[in-house]
Amino acid sequence: MLQQQTIRTPVSTIGIGVHTGDKVQLTLNPAPQNTGIVFIRSDLTHRPQILADVNNVSSTMLATSLSENGITVSCVEHLMSALWSAGIDNLYIEVSSEEIPIMDGSAAPFIYLIKQSGIALQNAPKQFIKIKKAIEICTGDARASLLPFEGFKASYTFVYDHHVYNRYPKFAEIDFTKASFESEVSRARTFGLARDLDQAQSMNKCLGSSLENAVGIDDYNILNKNGLRYEDEFVKHKLLDAVGDLYLLGKSIIGAFEGYKSGHSSNNELARALLAQPDAWTLVSYKHKPIADQISPVLQPLAA
Repeated sequence: MLQQQTIRTPVSTIGIGVHTGDKVQLTLNPAPQNTGIVFIRSDLTHRPQILADVNNVSSTMLATSLSENGITVSCVEHLMSALWSAGIDNLYIEVSSEEIPIMDGSAAPFIYLIKQSGIALQNAPKQFIKIKKAIEICTGDARASLLPFEGFKASYTFVYDHHVYNRYPKFAEIDFTKASFESEVSRARTFGLARDLDQAQSMNKCLGSSLENAVGIDDYNILNKNGLRYEDEFVKHKLLDAVGDLYLLGKSIIGAFEGYKSGHSSNNELARALLAQPDAWTLVSYKHKPIADQISPVLQPLAA
């Protein structure tokens, strides 16, 4: 039986909140089986908790934010994608601010943090959400969908007409039964146009943004000294975000994700649409076998 997982020991880091510009301490702690992923605002009296759940998503402007009982934690998507990659089901996440630190703008530092702690198996079966029929949502010309697939793969089409973006691939598809999220996707950083920064900061967003935690782009060039980490880093970061947003379902997906010009809002809308159609999915558990990343095509379902 493929078992639930948490981390072995507490592990901490300090970084900057990309929107507030504040210094933030983040601590990952083991959690009992069937707990799920729980954020704890350690800076507030009584240390209120916020469950990582699609129904707790309160904002998708420039990041995914969660709120419960009036308490918010934002920028959760990069950390959530790292937890998905490591197969972490249960975790207490203490954060000393209203947002998760941006680190280098990717999921890689969080994966490193999880590796520092190690992974602990738990005496409860891991469950997956298996897609039985296609679900699609459309907002304007943006689309996002989930389709049946034995394993998990994700594709994204990035649509933006700009001198820099047009020089790089705008489509990526990765079958995670064959490719590693850590090596192929996790280092893809958030990105943005330098000319948009003033507008974002006027809205009290991106106050901590810099070339240390994002790919900056002017009218014709990438501003970062060392350029891109992947030739298709822009589109791969969109995949990274989608994986993190969908992991707010609380379980990994057996199926295929397709995004076209979609973002945090579409990802959350898609997850909610899935839950609203119980005939489109089922919960399954699997026999324990060696796997590539999280999901292997050789896994055999035990229950549906």
